[in-house]
Amino acid sequence: MARFSRSATFYTLSALALFAFSGPTFAGEEDAKKLLKAMSDYLAAQKTISFAYDTNLDVVTKDHQKLTFASSGTLDLARPDKLRATRVGGFANVETIFDGKTVTVFGKNANAYAQTEVAGTIDHLIDEVRDKLHRPLPGADLIASNVYDTLMDGVTDVKDLGSGVIGGTQCDHFAFRAKEIDWQIWIAQGAAPYPCRYVITSTQVDQAPQYSVQIRDWKAGGDVAADDFKFNNTTNANKVEAKDIGDTDELPSQFTPGAAQ
Repeated sequence: MARFSRSATFYTLSALALFAFSGPTFAGEEDAKKLLKAMSDYLAAQKTISFAYDTNLDVVTKDHQKLTFASSGTLDLARPDKLRATRVGGFANVETIFDGKTVTVFGKNANAYAQTEVAGTIDHLIDEVRDKLHRPLPGADLIASNVYDTLMDGVTDVKDLGSGVIGGTQCDHFAFRAKEIDWQIWIAQGAAPYPCRYVITSTQVDQAPQYSVQIRDWKAGGDVAADDFKFNNTTNANKVEAKDIGDTDELPSQFTPGAAQ
């Protein structure tokens, strides 16, 4: 009976989903783009930003089981070239600090840190840590200097899904499609249109795994506490090469990305 009940619920929800999207969307594509651009302009105008976040990362195993790994952290930035990000998960406790010249990755579980010279802006840092250090920053798409162009690259379809509530905040909800991914974003309504939730779905991967970032405790401008964005080695951590820093990823080391996963 329990198995039948779950199956019946699944098919009922599937039918409701098909019914819900058989008619027109809540608003036009241009309205959705306009509100996304307003969010991008608001973010670019903030010289200092601070928030906490929660992430969920899906992994699909070789036997087609979908697993989800959760982590939380904080991010503080001062444009154009200062950033501090923390992330704590079941497999890693890591802090990344950027002072405009050097990026430090501090693995707190191993009490070890690595430093790499990376001069430039936060945009340059995002590219460097992703492409060279293979340690992407959480929610990097949302802290670039031009979020609109970053997110809209390759978009082929836009839907305005009305409103929703994230963490008690009323939000505008939009869905977008690109060649290999679908993504959704919830943007806070009002004078501070910050991103409340961002979800990416890999449509070309088995089981359509997702990565989501949910933002809370948003602060900007004068509400952000001062930070010198320097690494202070208060725990006498060992300095190592970047490749030897150990587990700092959201994905545990026993999972190896590949075409079959």
